[in-house]
Amino acid sequence: MYEVDKEYKVIVDPAVNDKMYDHFEFLARVNELAAEKFLDQLADDMQSLERLPYRNPVFNRPYLKSGKYRYMVSCGKYLVVYQIVDNTVFIDDVQDSRQSDDKPLLLC
Repeated sequence: MYEVDKEYKVIVDPAVNDKMYDHFEFLARVNELAAEKFLDQLADDMQSLERLPYRNPVFNRPYLKSGKYRYMVSCGKYLVVYQIVDNTVFIDDVQDSRQSDDKPLLLC
């Protein structure tokens, strides 16, 4: 069982920041308010991993080591892919859930 009161440090890979900005920029061309809400919600969801990061399911793909990654759904269609190492949550990818599962975006 995982500790309820334990707090984890959350580290976002710089490439994830670039992807978030790309999604934001694309959405802002259509609706600036929606783009701002998207970015705020995504950031809030990522920060929520400070508490109970094990609450989300394992991210299984044939090209990844089994059980290494977990994911959470944010903003209805984005997968925040992360791994937990000791007391740290490393956010390694943000994917549009409509992308093909056979496209390996995480190269580990």
